[in-house]
Amino acid sequence: MDRVLGLLKEQVREAAQQRTVTDVRIGLTYTAVLLDNGSAGVAYTFRREILSGCCSLQTDRPFAGKQAAEIIEHITSQDLLARTVGIAAANALINQEKQGLTTGDMLELLQPGPQDVVGMVGYFGPLVPVLQEKTKKLYVFEKTPVTAEEVFPEEQAVEMLPRCSTAIITSTTLINQTLDSLLEASANCAKIALVGPSTPLDLAVFEPLGVQVHIVSGVIITNPQAILQVVSEGGGMRRFKGHIKKVNMKAA
Repeated sequence: MDRVLGLLKEQVREAAQQRTVTDVRIGLTYTAVLLDNGSAGVAYTFRREILSGCCSLQTDRPFAGKQAAEIIEHITSQDLLARTVGIAAANALINQEKQGLTTGDMLELLQPGPQDVVGMVGYFGPLVPVLQEKTKKLYVFEKTPVTAEEVFPEEQAVEMLPRCSTAIITSTTLINQTLDSLLEASANCAKIALVGPSTPLDLAVFEPLGVQVHIVSGVIITNPQAILQVVSEGGGMRRFKGHIKKVNMKAA
């Protein structure tokens, strides 16, 4: 079992006892889960893998109407689709207003400098030119082909991250079960950030790993019904605008 996923499930187990899942939308880009208290969470949908048969699709349906405690058990499922729903449910439980969250640019917290060698797992387009200007070197690791310099296949991330001083890792790696190995490869990095809408906004999830995650950067959904509609219509982050609040949490 993926260790990070097990820790995430344990972190939300108690809160899940009090909640019921009222709606689940599995879209082309994201999956959304709505709870009975009005909170919602999202997780990235790996639609190509699901449609190609990497998901058994045998998990008991429907998800909606079940206790959240039952749904979060899917976090550690080998069924990719069920795991996605479980992580979205965990984010609905975790990603709410709380002490320690700040708004603003994640890079302001990360403070990359001219001596930093940055490894970015997942191509975050808006961050690339900024990091190229501010740092010594930027390596990007991406599964989907990207026409840009210094973009490497995702498989090379584990090999090259130990050479980096900073790691910026997409939270979709939590869903496809590669985050454990990426964090292990980043163990000597001075700064590690986990970013994206699928991110659980709770640093405590990662504390038992022995690898310091310094920043988690994700979203709080402020208009759940609008997000459900966007997800149902195949929309992604661009259409989330106005319905989410981007927030960060930094380790003390």
